[in-house]
Amino acid sequence: MKRYRFIIAATAVAITLISFSPKPNPVKVYLIGDSTVADYSLENNYPQKRFPLMGWGQVFQQFLRKDSLKNLGNLIRSDSALVVDKAKGGRSTRTFFNEGRWKEVTDSLNKNDLVLLQFGHNDAAKDKPERYVDIPGYKGFLRMYVRETRAKGAVPILITPVTRNYPWKDGKLGSAHGGYPQAVKDVAAELNVAIIDLTALSAALFTSKGNEFVTKNYFMNLDSGKYEAYPKGQKDNTHFQSEGAREVAKLVYEELKKMKLN
Repeated sequence: MKRYRFIIAATAVAITLISFSPKPNPVKVYLIGDSTVADYSLENNYPQKRFPLMGWGQVFQQFLRKDSLKNLGNLIRSDSALVVDKAKGGRSTRTFFNEGRWKEVTDSLNKNDLVLLQFGHNDAAKDKPERYVDIPGYKGFLRMYVRETRAKGAVPILITPVTRNYPWKDGKLGSAHGGYPQAVKDVAAELNVAIIDLTALSAALFTSKGNEFVTKNYFMNLDSGKYEAYPKGQKDNTHFQSEGAREVAKLVYEELKKMKLN
């Protein structure tokens, strides 16, 4: 009888310990980049001032819910993940660093966290010298981000710039990003970094949908009077409405599913 009581007591203790065992912290997925990645809902009065403008990072958390996260088991070794979107409009690789935004990331990075990097729109802006970074400089900053991410035991993933809604020719969308997508590929090969060619993937997706459809439904081309934030309408073939942001976020998620930690 004593033996059975001991077994019952031991079992009860074990169950109690399991019940109160701390859950592992979620893996954090940091997003750094420009306006096409940014989360505008973090801004004050977003519904009145900016909606329906969205970066793809703004809707990325929905792809990291528990039912979706199981598809990323080779990359995220946790039962939970939290998106931390640090992307900011108008930033290039240089200005993101110079403003101390990268330090905010590295100060909180933990082992096995992910850092997804997508720059290029503003680096290529020769007409805006406060942002512009030439290709050698662009590569240099990408190398720095990769090395400092790895120094913290985190995982860098390079992403080529998502395409703008031009130039179109013969029903096919090209690239407006010059040599910057190839520069990302060069750094990825040089440092053996995982890469998502979002320039090519987004151009292929948008081409399959057609110019008229993506112009109206994906990009910020708005009729007047439809949204409070844009009473006169809007013509913008760089930034996304909600549907466009979700489709781009899905492209990123689908590519992550194919990746494995080294």
